[in-house]
Amino acid sequence: MKSDLLKFTEKGIYCEAADVYIDPWKPVPRALITHGHADHSRWGSKAYLATDIAAPVIKYRLGDIKMETIKFGEERKINGVKFSFHPAGHILGSAQIRLEHKGEVWVASGDYKLEDDGLAKPFEPVRCHTFITESTFGLPVYDWKPQEEIFADINAWWRQNAADGKTTFITGYSLGKAQRILRGLDTSIGNIYTHGAVENINEVIRNQAISLPETTRITRETDKKLFPGNLILAPPSALNSAWMKKFKPVSIGIASGWMTLRGPRRRKAADRGFPLSDHVDWKDLNKAIEMTEATRVIVTHGYSSIFSKYLNEKGIQASIENTAYEGELAEVNENAEENKEKSD
Repeated sequence: MKSDLLKFTEKGIYCEAADVYIDPWKPVPRALITHGHADHSRWGSKAYLATDIAAPVIKYRLGDIKMETIKFGEERKINGVKFSFHPAGHILGSAQIRLEHKGEVWVASGDYKLEDDGLAKPFEPVRCHTFITESTFGLPVYDWKPQEEIFADINAWWRQNAADGKTTFITGYSLGKAQRILRGLDTSIGNIYTHGAVENINEVIRNQAISLPETTRITRETDKKLFPGNLILAPPSALNSAWMKKFKPVSIGIASGWMTLRGPRRRKAADRGFPLSDHVDWKDLNKAIEMTEATRVIVTHGYSSIFSKYLNEKGIQASIENTAYEGELAEVNENAEENKEKSD
């Protein structure tokens, strides 16, 4: 076995040959970033490299940082190591990072999904010797329905709420899920209002000439009498907040992979749960690994113990590495950004 091209350190995933880190969780001299979610893109590093599509929202969230960009498929050599970024399908601009050095190829996938959501560039399998994967939903119980079916359910729920004179209140994290929900809504039912954290990200994305349905930011001056029959899109942190309580009568829905099970919905006191996730389910997790043809898999977060054991039983060399990545837990919380971006 050749020496490890990537090592897991206290600061993050480190490539010693190139002296760079991938998605570090502590400040480092040079960080290669797979996507803009808070657990993968953190403030404090001296220099950043991300895809040209992901960079605007990363810069918006992290502020005044030194940022270089790279296009999907473009190759860049750093100290003799060849790097390239490839679509992960997770959210807009999300990438898998491929490294090649002395005949050894590794892929750090970040977070990913195989279903084409119409926003993110679809996942592209990259052949490699070692594949670093998440396992956020690495159990057979997580088996996503096609998104068309989920959006049909969301729109039918909204339509019924409108007929009943209720406000439809649905949550999805402000980066990625919110825009995916927007693209799936039937705007003939009513108007769409947004929490400030969602609308701030919408503005960044619209400035990239990416089309989203029309939305109206909720401010202190917004007339609350406008909401019955219409829909409010907010981040998960708004659930059961004083801000949310202004919009009664309301029917609450949550869009998250965790809504596959009833327990999380009950704990959040939601009326409806829609299992819509930007992570792979069990079948696509296995399919993605098969397509890489990797002989070694490193599992970083999620059901890592169970999934790595399963892979080893299949004859794939698998191990676990601890990281600060949180998968859809980070998407449910998003506290750092949302506390900063609250609506009035």
